[in-house]
Amino acid sequence: MTPNSFTANSPGSCRRTLEGYYAFTPAPLPPQLPLDWDLIRLISEADQAVGELSGAGQLLPNPHLLIRPYLRREAILSSRIEDTHADMGQLALFEEQDHEEGDPITDVREVANYVRALEHGLSRLSDLPISTRLIKELHEILLRNVRGGESTKTPGEFRRSQNWIGPKGCTLSEATFVPPTHHELGQCLGELEKFIHGDHPEPSLVKAAFIHYQFEAIHPFLDGNGRIGRLLITLYLCQQRCLSQPLLYLSGFFDETRDEYYRLLLAVSQKGAWREWVEYFLRGVRLQATRARLDTQKIQERYEYYQALLKQGKRVPQESARILDHLFANPYLSIARHAKRVNVTYPVVQRAVDFWEEHQLLVEATGQRRNRIFVAPDILRIMASPSLPIHANEPPPTHAEES
Repeated sequence: MTPNSFTANSPGSCRRTLEGYYAFTPAPLPPQLPLDWDLIRLISEADQAVGELSGAGQLLPNPHLLIRPYLRREAILSSRIEDTHADMGQLALFEEQDHEEGDPITDVREVANYVRALEHGLSRLSDLPISTRLIKELHEILLRNVRGGESTKTPGEFRRSQNWIGPKGCTLSEATFVPPTHHELGQCLGELEKFIHGDHPEPSLVKAAFIHYQFEAIHPFLDGNGRIGRLLITLYLCQQRCLSQPLLYLSGFFDETRDEYYRLLLAVSQKGAWREWVEYFLRGVRLQATRARLDTQKIQERYEYYQALLKQGKRVPQESARILDHLFANPYLSIARHAKRVNVTYPVVQRAVDFWEEHQLLVEATGQRRNRIFVAPDILRIMASPSLPIHANEPPPTHAEES
C-alpha cells in the first residue's frame, strides 16, 4: 500500500510510519454525503423494511426464545465470510450438548462464541451503551479458547502491533490495506465512540453504514475485526430502537456479495466512495429485512400450529409446552439436560418427548440407547433456510408477490 492508491477524495491520510511502511488513518465521522431523490428513496425503502421487520418482531409470542435462530444465522454467515464454517444443525446441536475443558476446538465452537458475544452485547445495552469497553468485552468472548497463533492470544485487548489486510500469506509491504498504527488507536476509537453517541442528523441506517466502515478501517484487533464490526451493526440498530428484536442478519447479504463488500469498503478509503458504499449497505438492509420478516411469519405460523396441538390434546404431559418453547429456541433436545435445566425428573420430560414423537415433531437423532438427543426437523428446516433467494439489486417484493 502506497499513497498512490489514494485520491484527493480519500477520507483520511496515508502516511509513512517511523518503521518505513505506509498506514492509513481514517478521518473522523461523519463524511459529506450529498442527497438526491434516488438516495432518499433508497433510505426510505430500507427504513420501511426495517420498520416492518421490527413490527413483526413485536408480534412474536415468545421473542426471548424465538430470536435465537436469528442470532445463530447471523453468527454462521458472519463467520463464513472469514472462512469459519458451521451449519444451523451443527451449531444448535453443539449448544445442546455437554462440553468439557480440553474438548477439540472446532469451527462450530468458534461460531458458538459469536452467538454468545452477540447475546452478551444485547444484554449489556441496557446498562452499557456501545463503547470501547463493550467492544473489548465482545472480543474477549468471541476469541475465547479458539484456534490460532499470536493473534488469538490477546482476546479483549486492542492490538499493540501493526496488522494488515491482503492476500493470504502477503507481507506488510505487499498488503492491500494497512490500518492505523497502534499508537493512533485510542484517538481513532474515541472519535468513533463520539460519533456513535453524538447528535448527528443522518438517519440511523446511514450512520450504521458509516460506523461499520470506520470500525473496519481502524481494525483495532489482531483478529476478529470483521466479525466484531458486523456484530456492531445489530447492536447499534437495537440501541437506536430501529429494531425491536435482533432479527436482521445482514451478514447474509455481505456473504452473498463478498467481493463487492470488500471492494466497496476499500473504495471508501481510497476514493471516498461513500455514496456507493451507503447504497450497497441500504440495499442489503432492505433485502435482509424483507427476508427476515417472512422468516418471522413462518416461525410464528409453525409455533401457532404446534400450540394448537397442545390445546386439542386431551392428556397433554405437563412438560410438553415448555419443551415446545425450547425447540423453537433450539430444535435439538437432550432429555437429561432439559430435566436438569428446568428442575424436573427425567420421566416427566420423557413423557413429553413421547407426546411430541407421536405428533411427528420430534425424532431421535443419535441412534443410541443412552444420552439420546432428539431433533425437530420441521423447525430446523425453517431456521436453516433463507426465505427469499432474490438478488440484491431487485426491489423487495410486494405483498402480492410474497403470497
